[in-house]
Amino acid sequence: MTVSDETTQPDAPADAEPSALLSRLRLIEDQPLADRAAALAQLHDELRARLESGDAPRPHA
Repeated sequence: MTVSDETTQPDAPADAEPSALLSRLRLIEDQPLADRAAALAQLHDELRARLESGDAPRPHA
């Protein structure tokens, strides 16, 4: 099971812009089921990490 490079590129952050996320999802949907599952799990982890990082208290400037 190999996830294609298009879905694992660090230069495609999940928060870049909505059209980038939609493009990434379209690439994932075109993959075989096992690869799709792995790519969606990775995207889920990235989005969760992004959301959780927003929970950290920020120092006041």
